[in-house]
Amino acid sequence: MSKRRSKVTKSTASVDTGRGVIRDNALAALVTSKIFKPQIVAAKKGKGAYKRNNKHAGQESYLIAA
Repeated sequence: MSKRRSKVTKSTASVDTGRGVIRDNALAALVTSKIFKPQIVAAKKGKGAYKRNNKHAGQESYLIAA
């Protein structure tokens, strides 16, 4: 019996950086791409969740109503 060799496939994980073909510095292109863009999430609970502007939305001011 002969030994069977399994086919080795190279995994080239391509990531969509939005820059096309990266030639020189792949890490710098990856860090400055859209993937590492910080996401700002508004707090739903806690100290940063208080929204003063939407508290009286839809109501007329006191001077206009009087």
